Amino acid sequence: MTRPFKHPVTGIYWLRRAVPADLRPLLGKREEKRTLGTRDPVEARKRHAAELALLEERWAAARNTMGDAAKASAGSSQQLASLTEGQAHERAAWMYTFWLNDYRDRPGEQTFWPTALYDKLWIEVPAWQPFLDATEEHGPPDPPPAARQEDKRLKALREWCFDHADDVLAVNGLVVAEPSRLRLAKAIAAAVQRASLRLERLALGEIEDILVPRNDRRVHSASASRASVSFDELVRGWIAERKPGPKTIYEWSREVRKFTTFLGHSDADCVTPKDVVRWKEALIEQGLSAKTISDAKLAAIRTVLQWGADSRRLSINPAERVRMDVKKSGKGRLGFSDAEAAIILSAALAETNPVLRWVPWLCAYSGARLSEVCQLRAEDVREIDGFWCMVIDSDAGSVKTAASERTVPLHKAVLDTGFVEFVRKVGRGPLFADLSPDRFGKRGGNGTKMLGRWVRGLGLTDTRLAPNHSWRHRLKTLGRRHGLALDIVNAITGHGSRTVADRYGEVEVAAMQRELTKIPELPLKR
Repeated sequence: MTRPFKHPVTGIYWLRRAVPADLRPLLGKREEKRTLGTRDPVEARKRHAAELALLEERWAAARNTMGDAAKASAGSSQQLASLTEGQAHERAAWMYTFWLNDYRDRPGEQTFWPTALYDKLWIEVPAWQPFLDATEEHGPPDPPPAARQEDKRLKALREWCFDHADDVLAVNGLVVAEPSRLRLAKAIAAAVQRASLRLERLALGEIEDILVPRNDRRVHSASASRASVSFDELVRGWIAERKPGPKTIYEWSREVRKFTTFLGHSDADCVTPKDVVRWKEALIEQGLSAKTISDAKLAAIRTVLQWGADSRRLSINPAERVRMDVKKSGKGRLGFSDAEAAIILSAALAETNPVLRWVPWLCAYSGARLSEVCQLRAEDVREIDGFWCMVIDSDAGSVKTAASERTVPLHKAVLDTGFVEFVRKVGRGPLFADLSPDRFGKRGGNGTKMLGRWVRGLGLTDTRLAPNHSWRHRLKTLGRRHGLALDIVNAITGHGSRTVADRYGEVEVAAMQRELTKIPELPLKR
């Protein structure tokens, strides 16, 4: 199930996902379940995406470990990691800090963790088992509803502890045998129990400083008097104001979640530059590339914290000057050569799958992004000012920038192969309806995978070639080769204006058509 599951009784949303068959022997279960802790469907979708990302990372780590285990059986010394009870408590110590920080200003609102049930948490016998063991003339009586309800609560708490234990293992890149996983889950429970008991005392009015290990975080009067600012609050505010795309929300929320797990708390106001540097060093130790750390990891944290500083939630952005040196390769992205383009377009002519048949041709003679082409609707292909055009419109699906919404004339080479006739047969709706949307609702996601594999299968394996994006590079090359006006080429490809002067006036369809006709049709062997 790739969307949140709503519990029919409580109305609370859950994540439920079947464990892949190859991982079931290692993980010891057939399904992953965890509560999302909300009845709000919008919030549930956000949390579901973040939880699903962590789950898939955990599965990837498990597969890596399975590969290591295979090497071990062949003579390697690599084995599954093992945690002693003491090591498990060390790994779970952050939960105590996290739980106190989360409720320190409102201790009476901590109702999730029932301290009175802790002693029963790891007892395998259900609370209502004694009632089933009783014998009567007509068989054992039904267990009391209260006892059965208590057992359900205990089961849910155990699953919650295992979920958080799995998150800790995923962040640290560990895959352990089930006994170690159980030790870590019990350590998580013990940390939450200690924190919850302390919160109960504070809720009754006991005056006590909450001493939290700060790992060199800044401590001064201003931060002491200010209410804590959670990363969740910053992410929600950033999303509401900047309105990033679904994929960015999914990926960057995942990175923030990893960062808070690494820190052991979610208080953004307690983060220092040293914390961010420690995280960067941990990512380097994991063997991640400099570009991944810079663009996918640090950029997400820096952007969210910068939004917090800009909106006066935070006094500073502690990640502002933490950078990763990325050495740029002298081998940049290449466009398709004439010979490479001919191979692809000739192969496309022989395809019956509409995606493989038409998308390469449309990209080749327009420089459009693959995602823009894959989400085209039949009504987006129409005559404008006497020219057949494709209209790239955000109503059909999300676009990268404001400049991406545009009208592009169709090249004669595309028209001569019967594209308009194909559009007329579709009638209305998506041109490539059989191409299912990805988890972000974009057909381009799965289209990229399909066409990428197909192009590589044609023998174009140079890593500097992007099976889809190289068409955009090629069109820019053709524009220079045949003397197309640069501002019109930018309008065709949907690149933004570079100067104020570029934003004056309109780029008419007739002008784009005039420039496109300067690009000759590529001769193909048919």
